[in-house]
Amino acid sequence: MAIPGIWWVDLQLDGVKRGTLADQPRERFPHPGSVIAANFSSPIDAIYLAAIFDPIFTISYPDTRKVQRVSLLGAVLAALSPVQTGPPKNAKLVEIKDLLDSNPGQIIAVFPECGTTNGKAILPFSPSILQTPADVHIFPVSIRYTPSDITTPVPGKWFRFLWDLLSRPTTCIRVRIAEGQINTSAAKTNGVTSSSSELRNRGDASSSVSPDEQRVLDRVGEALARLSRVKRVGLTMKDKAAFVDALNGKK
Repeated sequence: MAIPGIWWVDLQLDGVKRGTLADQPRERFPHPGSVIAANFSSPIDAIYLAAIFDPIFTISYPDTRKVQRVSLLGAVLAALSPVQTGPPKNAKLVEIKDLLDSNPGQIIAVFPECGTTNGKAILPFSPSILQTPADVHIFPVSIRYTPSDITTPVPGKWFRFLWDLLSRPTTCIRVRIAEGQINTSAAKTNGVTSSSSELRNRGDASSSVSPDEQRVLDRVGEALARLSRVKRVGLTMKDKAAFVDALNGKK
């Protein structure tokens, strides 16, 4: 990562003094069998996460609880791919809990905003992280860049991204990791009858989020916003797609 000028990475656990990272318990840091919920602003996000955590990458989509498993390259390309308001027809979707069951020795990386931003806001979340079991930690991870030129909020700008990345002598990555969050809504549905719980698990009621589930999404979203020192906004992927269409139409 130093080749294009990314020389300095500032990694810190939220609420933990510098220099004490090695003294922290396993549960305080993303570990195998846990989930990372990261903001999404640049192709470098996935490269950094791969270098530090070697996770299984996923792509989240609006209004569905399932995710698409992708490679590192797939996650990098997603940062500059066209805006997706829903999963592609040929996408193979899975649930986070199934990925955890089949890969117990790995971390699952989720980008719940469903698309990239300029790093100055947190977008509404996909309900995908609600499929995380109640005994699994969800770690909000904020990744910020100084300068912020290498963020890619507009799809397809590969040349500009590479130019901004390679033309600067140094780019700093600031990474902040919040304390692991628990999907308390999953714990509350463990004993319910099949109709409501199983329907959501199949994805048939994916766009319906209960108040308890919304509180989980809000808690993770607020942690990400606090770590990133930005605000949460209501810009959806449909809004972003309309903005990109208008932007391209003016050219």
